[in-house]
Amino acid sequence: MNRCRISIFASGNGSNAENIVNYFKDHHAINVALIVSNRSNAGVIQRAQKLKVPHLVSSRDELNSPRFRLLLEQQNIDIIILAGFLLKIPTYLITAFAHRIINIHPSLLPKYGGKGMYGNNVHKSVLSNKETQSGITIHMVNEHYDEGKILFQKSCKVRVDDEVSDLAERINQLEYQYFPKIIEDYINST
Repeated sequence: MNRCRISIFASGNGSNAENIVNYFKDHHAINVALIVSNRSNAGVIQRAQKLKVPHLVSSRDELNSPRFRLLLEQQNIDIIILAGFLLKIPTYLITAFAHRIINIHPSLLPKYGGKGMYGNNVHKSVLSNKETQSGITIHMVNEHYDEGKILFQKSCKVRVDDEVSDLAERINQLEYQYFPKIIEDYINST
């Protein structure tokens, strides 16, 4: 049986990417075959090097070029995981990888989703609106930011004395705990 080959797309420091790589490191049916970033100075590139995972940096123009899909096909990529990737996925790639692109979002969608809503921007909005709950949403990617089919949500309490960093830490812990398992469950169910 061929192993399912994952490509992780990330724009930031890559802690979720590293967690996913480590989760699937000795997996019999799934492996992380490629890490893609749109930023050459992103921490995820250094993590990929340390973890000995092939990686590449692709600009917005390169991502939007149909040649990019060919590159993924040459690497035999089966599924794309967005782990803090800040560029919008082009329609041609969503079509080519229909039902095979999964994203994680640091709120309970549909709240605090959409363009510009990522990372601390989400946490600041949650706190300024005095929400009592936040959490994570793992969902499929479609043509609209954060509107794909929801696969999983997990909530956590928002405390009255929370700073952005406090809430971010609790959200990160939920991401680390659940994201790899939901990816695995999804792959096993398809």
